[in-house]
Amino acid sequence: MSLEEVREEVKKVDLEILRLLAKRMQLAGRIVEIKKKEGIAINDDKQNELVVKRAMEKALELGLDTGAVKELFKVIIDMSISRQHELSGEGRLP
Repeated sequence: MSLEEVREEVKKVDLEILRLLAKRMQLAGRIVEIKKKEGIAINDDKQNELVVKRAMEKALELGLDTGAVKELFKVIIDMSISRQHELSGEGRLP
């Protein structure tokens, strides 16, 4: 396989990552609807910790840098929380 062919494969993977991230943000919209109906706060530290822990465990299994994965998932969670605030009409609170 040539360098260009490998780069094309990387490009496809990058696009799939972005599609999955967009899907996750769509799910954040569904989550905030349920939270509003049930009177649940948007931010749930316990759930956020669970998500990060689960990601780090899987990263370890896959031979990935767990520290980098932890930071990545913190960013993804922050994006999700921001999206939920936006969709709830609250905006992002400090």
